[in-house]
Amino acid sequence: MKQAIRALGWAVALLWIMLLLFTVSAVYSALQIRPSLGEPSAAASGSTLTASLPIVLYNGGFYDISQFNITTRVRDNAGATITRSSTLVPLVSAGANVTITHSMSISIEQAATNNLSHLLFNDSELEIEAAVGLIYARVFPFKISLNSSMPGGSPFGNLTLGSISVTPLNLTHIRARVPLSFENHSFLALSGTLELEIVDRTNHVVGRGSTVFNAPSDSRFETNVEIVASGDPADFREAHLYFQTPFFNYGPLVMSLV
Repeated sequence: MKQAIRALGWAVALLWIMLLLFTVSAVYSALQIRPSLGEPSAAASGSTLTASLPIVLYNGGFYDISQFNITTRVRDNAGATITRSSTLVPLVSAGANVTITHSMSISIEQAATNNLSHLLFNDSELEIEAAVGLIYARVFPFKISLNSSMPGGSPFGNLTLGSISVTPLNLTHIRARVPLSFENHSFLALSGTLELEIVDRTNHVVGRGSTVFNAPSDSRFETNVEIVASGDPADFREAHLYFQTPFFNYGPLVMSLV
């Protein structure tokens, strides 16, 4: 019995020694991992901007890296998710040197949805959440999270309607001229058609007109929208704006004329 207990004690001690050696070697081995970041790039295709970040991962340790995962999420300053993307590398063998490209896309078409439409007209601070996870030596899980921010430019920033000027046209109608301007702070060159309706105090459309716009990135656009309208200009309450572009359609945007 004493010999069995002694043998069991030696077995347990040996097990602890092996576990300690494995842990020490795994920690030392993990310190030989050399990640580095390449040069980020960005490309626009249609209404989508895609940012790509190459990551070079050298596994100089003794053990494999498995389930290497990068997940990023971009939110607006109200907390709504704009885009989410993940990149998974199932295995990085010991001694291997691999290049991983993580891509993140932001669509201006998606920004035209009801939940994110404010991004069309207001610059915002975009919050970026990044999480990196992996399993080392098929035993040790590891995860790290990072947060950062970047400015998000609106395509119709500082959209403004000026004071309406009117001239008589006939006994029942007038010609209204509505000054309109905006600044394209986005990454896209925008072109399309903008339709403007005038609504009176009884909620009736009393006139409409349209204009073609062309606004390169980081530029200002201004024009006068000509409208033939009926009724008393003193009763004009609000303007309804409709945007049509190759990338998205949006409207109405309601702006007060009072």
